[in-house]
Amino acid sequence: MKIDPESNADLSAQIAQAIRDAIVSGDMIVDERLPSESELADQFGVSRSTVREALKRLAAQSLIRTQRGAFGGAFVNRLCYHDAYGQHITTSTLLLSMNDVRFETACEARYAMERACAPLAAQRRTPRHLSMIRKEIERQADAALSDEDFCASDVALHRALVDAAGNPVLSYQLAGAVEAMQPLMNMITFTARSRGEIVRLHSALLEALADRHAGRADTALHALESYTMTLGRDVLAARARRTGAP
Repeated sequence: MKIDPESNADLSAQIAQAIRDAIVSGDMIVDERLPSESELADQFGVSRSTVREALKRLAAQSLIRTQRGAFGGAFVNRLCYHDAYGQHITTSTLLLSMNDVRFETACEARYAMERACAPLAAQRRTPRHLSMIRKEIERQADAALSDEDFCASDVALHRALVDAAGNPVLSYQLAGAVEAMQPLMNMITFTARSRGEIVRLHSALLEALADRHAGRADTALHALESYTMTLGRDVLAARARRTGAP
């Protein structure tokens, strides 16, 4: 593991990257103990405080864990999909908010990825997944449900659809799509949408999954996409008219 002292990049960031690369490449394996701070400081020719900052960066990415005691130190962590969801969702949310992603772009991407899950979800869904989706539909049919809770229920329903595919890699990749893109779309469309229509479309999706009918599940998602796209365009056009934007 090496760093470039002449580089403009922060030394702690370089050290963190070097250790990360060693972990990703398999040169350092799960549960392997890292050299001590003193050893790393000597190896990289930096101060212990710089090494300590690098280790903090790695711990924040869940790549290492630390433990105290006679057999303590820093160890390569076993990263699981569940632990990585939060970081993935945060990154996706920041990308969307900072890069002015168009509504139609986000909608298109999200539904394209969700439809990839539909055939697997129809095949692999369990009674638990169906129960989760049914529970959210019942919540959405409650007229007393607040807009905020309706949006949260919407996210939970689609997350259950994704998880029903039974593929942890898909679930991880779609965590950002469902839990970052969908709230963005909800913020734009919630004032104009018909809850009754959404409940109807969600119910059609549930029935297709219950019947293990991939084609009908895909049709239901296409209908949801079309409805969401239409709502988004109408809302954004109305805003433009109010503000006089071209």
